[in-house]
Amino acid sequence: MANSKPSKSAKKRVFLELQALGEQLLRLTEEQLRNMDLDENLFDAVIAAAQMKSHGALRRQCQLIGKLMRNVDPEPIHRALDTFQHQEKTAKDVFRRAEEWRDRIVQCGHPGLHEFFDMTGRENGDLSVLLNEYASTRADSGRRTLQRKIFRLVHAELTTMVQNCAV
Repeated sequence: MANSKPSKSAKKRVFLELQALGEQLLRLTEEQLRNMDLDENLFDAVIAAAQMKSHGALRRQCQLIGKLMRNVDPEPIHRALDTFQHQEKTAKDVFRRAEEWRDRIVQCGHPGLHEFFDMTGRENGDLSVLLNEYASTRADSGRRTLQRKIFRLVHAELTTMVQNCAV
């Protein structure tokens, strides 16, 4: 005798998974939530939960979000969350690589700078000027300022490179 109805435990597992998916929405910004084209009630519940400070109220609001999630297709939400997580990981990777390149450029000087130019495929005159200033500056505070400026330019170059590869 085949049981065609899912058990109470199976239903509860599905509902808890939907609630957990809804709780992941709390980490997103309001702009990201708007871009997801969520159900209006679900959107309002997530925004309200993000503003709550009381643990008990937040727990109840998460249960409400889980209940509202039962009425929506979770697949577009999964895809959007995966996209946001991928973008966040890419941004962190670019930041880390920019720090590494900045350190290499500062330590190696022009050979490190030319390695960076070879990797990006184009030269940046501003970066060369900053490196020359860095080499001639002796004050620590001035060097830190120039390192930040070098980082910003390297980060911008790497970000542009990643965006062009993604297109």
